[in-house]
Amino acid sequence: MSQLTDQQNSDDLRKYLDPKVLAKISRLDLQARLVVEGFMAGLHKSPFHGFSVEFASHREYAPGDDTRHIDWKVQAKTDRYYIKQYEEETNLKATFVLDASESMHYARDGGMSKYQYAASVTASLAFLLQQQQDAVGLAVFDDDLRAYIPPGAKANQLRRMIHEMDVVEPRRKTSLESICHILAEKIPRRGLVCLVSDLFADLDGVLRGLQHFRHYDHEVVVLHVMDADELTFPFQRNTMFRGLEETGRLLIEPRSLRQGYLEAVDAFCHAVKRTCISHRMDYKLISTADHLDAALLTFLAARAAAVRKAGAKR
Repeated sequence: MSQLTDQQNSDDLRKYLDPKVLAKISRLDLQARLVVEGFMAGLHKSPFHGFSVEFASHREYAPGDDTRHIDWKVQAKTDRYYIKQYEEETNLKATFVLDASESMHYARDGGMSKYQYAASVTASLAFLLQQQQDAVGLAVFDDDLRAYIPPGAKANQLRRMIHEMDVVEPRRKTSLESICHILAEKIPRRGLVCLVSDLFADLDGVLRGLQHFRHYDHEVVVLHVMDADELTFPFQRNTMFRGLEETGRLLIEPRSLRQGYLEAVDAFCHAVKRTCISHRMDYKLISTADHLDAALLTFLAARAAAVRKAGAKR
């Protein structure tokens, strides 16, 4: 009966997790709560061991601790039991870097814009981290740093972040590299930096900016948010395309360009992913057509697997 109830709850939540439905919910805090509840329902009883994969330190074993985390090499040397303590146990400080440039404003057919989707992802992950007693912060940018809230764990922190995301309207170009350099000097200690963006910027510049965070030993996560139209190019009739970052207008016959366009997008996404992985940064491509809880579940499940793999090697 319990399993049936869990499944019913999960099915009920999914009615509200369609991006088109979420777009009708004006309150971002409510969106975040729905997404996280759906995410937790999707987990059922699967093991999930936190957001960070970084080993931090040891602490002495206490009754009730999971014996799987005992460091047997240390025990052999000291004849005492110590637990491997990972970053999620050490008050992780996470900063979300949210792209508010004009290209993030794109939306179609009453769905969420890329910015609305990215803001909902940001709020959802921040909400989840707060439930783990971790500190969260926010930077919103276009060609300038529009808002910055240092990581904190106070009760009203998420409310402050959501307010800043709500009041921003995407309207300018992206200056991602320079923003990364500014933020790398602002974030005071090693932590997690999560970039949420469509990455419509020079890839070499993006890499230089993100490497600045790696230079200070931050863990870097890149959530690449693209609209479903950008990934599938479903247009059939002659269409006037208007650039959202001062790139002009162009009338084209879409079917003649579709194959070349899709190949270019696929090559771009693969190049971004290769670049991130080669520099030890996590990468996840997310479509605005994806249910948000499902997108978070697949991403975080992959990170949980990385935690287990890293622990097995130690």
